[in-house]
Amino acid sequence: MIDKKEAMKIAEENAKKAYRDLSIYNIESKLTDGKWYIDYFLKDKGMVGGGPHFVISAESGEIISYRFAQ
Repeated sequence: MIDKKEAMKIAEENAKKAYRDLSIYNIESKLTDGKWYIDYFLKDKGMVGGGPHFVISAESGEIISYRFAQ
């Protein structure tokens, strides 16, 4: 099983490829039905755009799906 820390590391490594600087995001994670949902939301509500969103298998650590909001 992949724990929260591992799931967040997988998401971060992939998010940095597209966004580089992740310091402008708050990160939320939750485990539901054997999947980690990792979502990045802009800290500054006045900013336009969004962050990456991942669904990661808690069993294997495989990224099941992702989307990048910009």
